Amino acid sequence: MTANGLWQDVRYGLQMMRRSPGFTAAAVLSLGLGIGANTAIYSLLYAILLHPLPIEHPERLVEFLVLYPGDPPLNFFSQQSYQHFRDHNHVFSGITASHLADFHLRADGRELERVVGECVAGNFFQTLGVRPALGRLIGNEAAEAVVSWSYWNNKFNLDRAILGKRIVVEGMPLTIVGVTPRNFSGLQPGKQPDIWIPLTVFERGPLQLIARLRPGVTITQARAEMAVLFAFTIEERARASDDPVMRQLKFRVEPAGAGLSTALRRKFANPLVALMAVVALLLLIACMNVGGLLLARGTARTREMAVRVSLGASRFRLVRQVLTESLLLAAAGGVLGIFLAYAGDSALVSIMTSGRFVGGPPRIEIHILPDMNVLLFTGGIALLTGVLFGLAPAWSAFAPTPASALRGTAKAADTRFRRTFGKSMVVAQVALSVGLVSAAGLFIGNLSNLEHTDLGFRRDHVLLVTLDAAGKEDSDEARTHTYLDLLAHFEKIPGVRSVATLAGSGPLSGAGASRFITVDGHPERSEDRRYVFVNWVGPKYFETLGTALLAGRDFKFEDRGRARVAIINEAMARFYFGGRPIGKYVTFDGDPLPFEVIGVVGDAKYFEIREAAPRTIYLNAFQTPRPPSTFALRTNFNPFAVAPAARRVVREILRDVPVVRVTTLADQVDATIVPERLVAFLSGALGGLGALLAALGIYGILAYTVARRINEIGIRMALGATRGDVIQMVLVEALGMVSAGLAVGVPIAIWGKRFAASLIADLAVTGAAPVAFAVVAMIAVALLATYVPARRAAGVEPVEALRYD
Repeated sequence: MTANGLWQDVRYGLQMMRRSPGFTAAAVLSLGLGIGANTAIYSLLYAILLHPLPIEHPERLVEFLVLYPGDPPLNFFSQQSYQHFRDHNHVFSGITASHLADFHLRADGRELERVVGECVAGNFFQTLGVRPALGRLIGNEAAEAVVSWSYWNNKFNLDRAILGKRIVVEGMPLTIVGVTPRNFSGLQPGKQPDIWIPLTVFERGPLQLIARLRPGVTITQARAEMAVLFAFTIEERARASDDPVMRQLKFRVEPAGAGLSTALRRKFANPLVALMAVVALLLLIACMNVGGLLLARGTARTREMAVRVSLGASRFRLVRQVLTESLLLAAAGGVLGIFLAYAGDSALVSIMTSGRFVGGPPRIEIHILPDMNVLLFTGGIALLTGVLFGLAPAWSAFAPTPASALRGTAKAADTRFRRTFGKSMVVAQVALSVGLVSAAGLFIGNLSNLEHTDLGFRRDHVLLVTLDAAGKEDSDEARTHTYLDLLAHFEKIPGVRSVATLAGSGPLSGAGASRFITVDGHPERSEDRRYVFVNWVGPKYFETLGTALLAGRDFKFEDRGRARVAIINEAMARFYFGGRPIGKYVTFDGDPLPFEVIGVVGDAKYFEIREAAPRTIYLNAFQTPRPPSTFALRTNFNPFAVAPAARRVVREILRDVPVVRVTTLADQVDATIVPERLVAFLSGALGGLGALLAALGIYGILAYTVARRINEIGIRMALGATRGDVIQMVLVEALGMVSAGLAVGVPIAIWGKRFAASLIADLAVTGAAPVAFAVVAMIAVALLATYVPARRAAGVEPVEALRYD
């Protein structure tokens, strides 16, 4: 095949596309939607799970994970464990440590700003193999810092005089000595540090450990050696804690070439895999739809092909021409798909980042156009789809012999292969659409179940106002007076029914404290001991949130300065006191002073919406030195309507305390089920699109069948057949294809439910409702798609039909 011949095929294919604008638009739009959906989901999957770190040999990077029973795997270790692993291993060329945290930073006399910072060991950048874009990278001892390229660009306008500039981080003066490369944004997808600081300057909380395998060492060998060294960490944690479960800790060494394990990955990895399966089904349906359209158009071009063969064109040349036209359609669909994915990913990222994340929402950057891996994926599926839906029309170019095609009518061009293939396409579309619609019903039902879960509080009409009072230094008496004044002013806002303070964790906020307790008269064996969730709330908190007070009394402001009191939830009352806890005492381990139980409230969920409420103890926020951080305002109408007034009250009373967040309790609850909302929304939209494509396929094959059988219909009506008989004939043909599709699609839908359950936790798959809904939906879609061809067939005039060629 010469370049000139290929160009002729391409030029002729473009002419054919231009001559049939309706056909071209339908085919390109179908393919664009299918390819765009696949590209959008893959680009998210790639950015969160697969994108390799821009470092030297990322395939040799590993991380260490610890598994506490019942908790997700976490990369949390102590300084002692880090030093022990670093000094006693023989399989790593380097082990380094880091810790992400938020910092307050001031530079060039500007206002204090909040930045994401990472405290790192002196060998951090050396172990990763990262080289600076400007200056040098930090070492171990000096009070120096490195900033990211994006922070350098956004805050310092790429000024090279940044080197040597002094900044103040959490009151500590530091000198900027370098800038990281433009493509390096840290080790955690969704968390992009603005600044890196030595661990010797700031060491906050547990460390994340990263290691580089020595050349020639496998990860299996590393796991074998680290299994021995991990025993040190188990003993260290067991000695430091009264928790007997610490001796049941498990450890892993996992690849980290694409970044460290994060909450973002745990939330969205499996949902994105499930969505990839859904969009793959949609792409198959689109391919079959376009394949059916091409085959129908191929029938109309039978005489054209016969003429070309008669004039000397080889059958191979005809096949090449048809495949070229298919690939041109696929290429146009691929280009459209990239732009649809580019627009769709922005919306998907907005949904994903609206979720609940400790430390703030993640930063997710999608690069479709410049990212070669995503472009190769899009090009690959465009090529595959072009070949897939073009093969059958290309093969049909072999079918007619020139003489019969030139002599024959349009009916003669309709071969048995074309009829069988066209119907097979419809059957396959129906089968795949059943799976797609069933998945949509399954995920939407799962979301509905979560939204109607009893949480132990009322999520409606509650505004949450969160303050950052960490830098405000007041005496306990002055702070209490200030917050009482703030509460009084909040209550005077029109439309506010009640107000309460919260110094601990809000409902489903993603954070919390837990302690071991001792209960008089309830001795526990050490192996049976479990943490109890602890929260600090103010008076009227349970009234404001709508949590039932089952026994005893609520907290009072007058409790301040008196004996310490506590309120426990029903689960704790039942476990420790047999339901009669009022007047009993609870003592926290390490704290000699007890708390008197003065009330029992209903169980409420504070960690996970899917889990049972934990044993919980509430302490009076005004009996502790912890300043309230959140105020809950129950309103008579839309909570956001009182938000401006609430902000104004804070500015008037706490002039130097910023409001860091204003949201509603309903939004905070919704933020915990973002993955489920994302999957339900997309699967519902894709299921509807798949059903629409199947309807178009059914309509197309029936319209084509009616046109082919016009002569037969005229004869039947001339012999006495009624319009009802003709409509019945069309319906029987349509329902036959749909029935065959349902017979194949129902097993696919059942298998799909099990596959989805393996990816998404607590997904209810026992009911038959999603599959039954899909079956009914596809029958309804088929009947709607049959309506126009059936009416057209019933409207045939016998005399005109008998003259029809």
